[in-house]
Amino acid sequence: MTQYNFTIIGGGIVGLSTALAIGQRYPDCKILVLEKENCWAYHQTGNNSGVIHSGIYYKPGSFKAKFAREGNLSMVRFCQEHGIPHDVCGKVIVATESEELPLLDSLYQRGLKNGLTVKRISPEEVAEIEPYVRSVGGIRVAATGIVDYRQVCEKYVELISAQGGELRLNTTVQNLRETSDGLVVETNQGEFETRMAINCAGLQSDRVVKLGQMQPPAKIIPFRGEYYELKPEKRYLVKHLIYPVPNPNFPFLGVHFTRMIDGGIHAGPNAVLSFKREGYKKTDFDWGDFVEIITFPGCWKLAQSYWQIGVEEIIRSFSKAAFVRSLQRLIPEIKADDLRPTHAGVRAQALMENGQLVDDFLIVEGHKTLHVCNAPSPAATASLEIGRAIADRVETLHATSLQL
Repeated sequence: MTQYNFTIIGGGIVGLSTALAIGQRYPDCKILVLEKENCWAYHQTGNNSGVIHSGIYYKPGSFKAKFAREGNLSMVRFCQEHGIPHDVCGKVIVATESEELPLLDSLYQRGLKNGLTVKRISPEEVAEIEPYVRSVGGIRVAATGIVDYRQVCEKYVELISAQGGELRLNTTVQNLRETSDGLVVETNQGEFETRMAINCAGLQSDRVVKLGQMQPPAKIIPFRGEYYELKPEKRYLVKHLIYPVPNPNFPFLGVHFTRMIDGGIHAGPNAVLSFKREGYKKTDFDWGDFVEIITFPGCWKLAQSYWQIGVEEIIRSFSKAAFVRSLQRLIPEIKADDLRPTHAGVRAQALMENGQLVDDFLIVEGHKTLHVCNAPSPAATASLEIGRAIADRVETLHATSLQL
């Protein structure tokens, strides 16, 4: 049986970037990537909005702020080097009511603290950038861009293979068994010996933690984000990216307009609790996932804090009219007939038992394991930086894994 130095569990953008970074840092190591689906980037990565984030939203000093800022630069550079279509088109964040102006000012100051080039702009300046937006003021964030992260992942896979890494699809990890000199990764396709396992399983990450005989520090709660897209004849209404002022107490950014790299315009997402970890349709339901959610004390505590927002999100999910009204706050000319449903995504949000949402990237060390326990947006933007950070930690904490 081949023994690997590192086995990465999960073939989304974080798992692939981790394999890429470790392979670049340690070219003599044997690296294996395992993905349970039949293609790479199937879940969060393949269903996100494709934004190269700037890092304006995140708490100064946090991993999210640091990695998003640095990841914005490294992702754009990566796309340039490898000919991946992208566009640093910028975005505007706008206040639509005077009551939102203090929040807009706070967000502007946060952007400055995070070392970003941001500009406070008047309603007239907003209109010069986005003529159909109604606002009382805004922020221009020039560094924000767009890309298709599936294409980024395809390039990651190509580079990992060129480095000598082994990648396997349709391979579900079922157990982690410790041995004297490493681990045996048990899967539906057989067993693999490895010195160290790195868990980048996204929506399933807390369950993989349990396979390693550890108690996860937080539970993954799935939130489905549903989108509409503008009909082609209405795409002129949106020039770049348009965001509202976000609720500072909620981890989601509110419904917004995103120009996609293929020219389409997506509107959304909302944020609705999903009763299936990988449930992309309103009707998707898994009894085991449902029971796990409703019996977790953190969910009830979260609901007590955000029940009103939660109700509004559910209404938007089932009422197109309510969804459209949210969009009309930004662009009054939008009509229901201008929109048609498109794909949904599911965000893996880590939640503590006390009802607190984990608001930063969370990486936990185990014995011969490393677990990425929370990596929602902006993880795609920051993927190269996250991969390098994991490679750094491997060198510091698991030097024996570098040898066979």
